[in-house]
Amino acid sequence: MPGAVTGEDGVARCPWGSGAGVMRDYHDTEWGNRVHGESAYLERLTLEAFQSGLSWSTILHKREAFREVFHGFDADAVAAFGADDEARLMADARIVRNRAKISAAVVNARATVALRDAPDLDGGLESLVLSFAPDEPPAPSTSEEMQTTSPESKALSKELKRRGFAFVGPTTMFALMEAIGVFDPHLVGCFRRGAGQSV
Repeated sequence: MPGAVTGEDGVARCPWGSGAGVMRDYHDTEWGNRVHGESAYLERLTLEAFQSGLSWSTILHKREAFREVFHGFDADAVAAFGADDEARLMADARIVRNRAKISAAVVNARATVALRDAPDLDGGLESLVLSFAPDEPPAPSTSEEMQTTSPESKALSKELKRRGFAFVGPTTMFALMEAIGVFDPHLVGCFRRGAGQSV
């Protein structure tokens, strides 16, 4: 069972981030780091939804274009998108052109705006996602031990759907929680284990 893999630079990493390139850069500098602010959360939620069925490398290579067309993931700006905007995005080869995912991005921006005034929630999208952090975070030693869902990601998915979000299934929400450091996702033995959540 593969645990952390030592690369040509002598550094032990999660296997998917062991090769040189954009995936290693993402692994070393971002994956598992805590992020802050509504737009940062909306960006990751949107990109995880677009990644569904594709490689994360594809999303990373298109990330700057995503940021451009979605106005830096400003929720108010995206919430104001109409049919013409969605048609424009469907014609933009720089991003993933999937009508359902583009529509979901607009729906989710509107739901994010609505969370600001939710009487039962203080802190909007960021606060909501963080409230589902596991009491006992996973500590996998091998890739085979890594989960793809959890009770917390299932509960987060259910709550987001209840609040009007789309493309927020349990697997996608588990990947979101890993990416933004809701818990430490790195393998035991990876040099990034324990390094990201305070960022």
